[in-house]
Amino acid sequence: AMNTALILSGGVGSRLGGDMPKQYIEVGGRMILSYCLEKLSQHPKVDAIQIVAQETWRGLVQSCLNNYDINKKFRGFSTPGENRQLSIYNGLRDILTYASGTDDTVLIHDGARPCLSETLITACIEALNGHDGVLPVLPMKDTVYVSSDGRRVSSLLNRGEIFAGQAPEVFVLGKYYEANERLLPHRIFQINGSTEAAVLGGMDIVMIPGDEGNYKITTRADLERFREFISQKEDTMGEISK
Repeated sequence: AMNTALILSGGVGSRLGGDMPKQYIEVGGRMILSYCLEKLSQHPKVDAIQIVAQETWRGLVQSCLNNYDINKKFRGFSTPGENRQLSIYNGLRDILTYASGTDDTVLIHDGARPCLSETLITACIEALNGHDGVLPVLPMKDTVYVSSDGRRVSSLLNRGEIFAGQAPEVFVLGKYYEANERLLPHRIFQINGSTEAAVLGGMDIVMIPGDEGNYKITTRADLERFREFISQKEDTMGEISK
């Protein structure tokens, strides 16, 4: 089966402030987006790469592809939708022009999640066997509460039954596309996580252990954490080469 990576790089990153979407900020002399791009290009089980990006940034992404799409897997750009799920839908529609709905799979990843490991990509793809989708998750360390009005605590949730979803998520392409299509034209606007669309579509989604280090850069603190990680890595590399 052909596995296409769909990289979501259409976000404008309003939470972090500033004019540049976070996936295009440079850390360690290269764009944040380049880190996951390189890992996906190098991975033997990823056959093609489709990127959701706004026209304005495509030139920048193209130069990044020239450097980090080592195995030249890039197939094309997709137009961002009004929300994340519509961006995914646009990407799926474009992937279906060269991939098969019945046999092929799609791996969805955020351009702003740079610490993607080869191990996690492999684990996600391998776990798909016999299921319709795979979601890497992290257990909840904190006690989780529900508040219906945002001020008072309404109830306590069972932490053992609650998980934080991560990326990449892998789905059977055709089934996932149909699940999204069924949410058009209005319900798709209420979807917050890629797996939610699959669950609503009755797909069988299996969970696997995520990776603590595979965080999404959303806030300035996340950005600093990644900067710190890269500069430490550069120091060690410098030591090794001496």
